[in-house]
Amino acid sequence: MDSRRIRDASPDDAAACAAVYAPYVLGSTATFELEPPSTAEMADRIAAAQERHAWLVLEDDGVLVGYAYGGPFKARPAYRWTCEVSVYLAQDRRSAGSGRVLYTALLDRLAARGYRTAAAGMTQPNEPSAALHRALGFTEVGTFRRVGWKLGGWHDVTWVQRDLAVGDDPPAEPR
Repeated sequence: MDSRRIRDASPDDAAACAAVYAPYVLGSTATFELEPPSTAEMADRIAAAQERHAWLVLEDDGVLVGYAYGGPFKARPAYRWTCEVSVYLAQDRRSAGSGRVLYTALLDRLAARGYRTAAAGMTQPNEPSAALHRALGFTEVGTFRRVGWKLGGWHDVTWVQRDLAVGDDPPAEPR
C-alpha cells in the first residue's frame, strides 16, 4: 500500500519545507539562492503561492518529504496564464517516483485554476531534473548561458515548458 499523500501546504509546513530546501541551497546549483530561507520566509512563500497558484506537499507516513509549487512567470499582465513551477524532494527521496507524483498533482491543480502554460528553469547539468520534465511532457525552449555564479563557477539554465490547456480564445482569468 502506498503511504504517500499529497495535500495543500499551509504555513505550518514552512519549517519542514525549509529543511527539504536547505541542502539544495547550500550544496548544489539546483537553485541560485545562496542562503536558506528562514521558516518565516518560507511561510510567506507558501501563502503567496496559495493565493493565486498552488503549493503542494508530499507526505510519506505523515512526514513531509517534498513539495512543488507554482508562481508567476513574469509580472506583466499578459503573462498571467503562464506560471513557473518547481519541485524539491528530500535528498533520500529523489529517483523514487515522488517527483513525478507530486509534479503531476501540481500541474493538474494549475490547469484546473485556468493556467495555460507551465515553465521551469533547470541549472545545468541536471539530468535527473531534465528526465523528470521530459517524462511529464515538457519540451526544451532554450538555454541561457553562464547566467548564474554559484559554488565557484558559472552555470547555464535551460528552460522547458508544457501546455496545461490549449485554445486561441481569450482565456478566462486564472482563479
